[in-house]
Parts: sequence; structure tokens; C-alpha cells
Amino acid sequence: MITRIVKMTLQPEKVSEFLSFFDTIKHQINTFEGCKGVKLLQDKNQPNILFTYSFWESEKALNNYRHSELFGKVWPTTKIHFADKPEAWSTDEYFDGFK
Repeated sequence: MITRIVKMTLQPEKVSEFLSFFDTIKHQINTFEGCKGVKLLQDKNQPNILFTYSFWESEKALNNYRHSELFGKVWPTTKIHFADKPEAWSTDEYFDGFK
């Protein structure tokens, strides 16, 4: 299992527009083959900083999404809202105190 974390810094005036767009595609991402769930998190003090936090069966499943037709539609529409370059990490779980 892979956890993918993506930090997105949006233009402050574009946050509402991005959230509206995200609402139209969140279920498609969440149910994409190999995706075990996705969250969108928003910073409490800087609401124009958002994170996607997603779980994938494998690196192959994540790459299948990243090369999919869906991602080809999602990413161009998402990146027009950015104020800064996004940052992304693919991580392995070391400890889970939530279980």
C-alpha cells in the first residue's frame, strides 16, 4: 500500500473555484481502480493550502491513475489554480496508531 500526499498552494481567490471543481471529480478519483480512498485537507490558518491524501494498492496503481484519461482531465484544470509549484510524496507506512 502506498500513501500519496500532494501539497497544493492555490491562488487565494481561486480556492472556491477549485473546491467546486473538486466536488465534481472526487468520486471518480476515489473509485478509480487501485485507489483505496482519497481525502482533501485544507490548512486551518492558510485556507489556500490544500493537501490530497490518498491510498493506493501499489505504485503501479498510482501510475495507472497518473497516466489515465481521468488524470488528463483533472490535472490541467487543477494546475491553473496554483500560486506555487505543488509538492508530492509517495510514502510507505511505518506506523499507524489509528488501527
